Amino acid sequence: MAKKAATEALFVKSKVREYIKSKGCNTSGDLIDGPALNNAIIDVLDNAIRRSKANGRKTVQEKDL
Repeated sequence: MAKKAATEALFVKSKVREYIKSKGCNTSGDLIDGPALNNAIIDVLDNAIRRSKANGRKTVQEKDL
């Protein structure tokens, strides 16, 4: 199934760069501006939402991650 990336990033680009830099690495532009990171976040959230619904809840909780 093809993923549809959100039109807006679900992360703060400067914070991602800052975190990666703190680990001694550089950040490529395609990581920040491309769809891969956003799609990975969407995957995590979609799985958490499925788990929450499977447990009869509408509230997504930390344990759903």
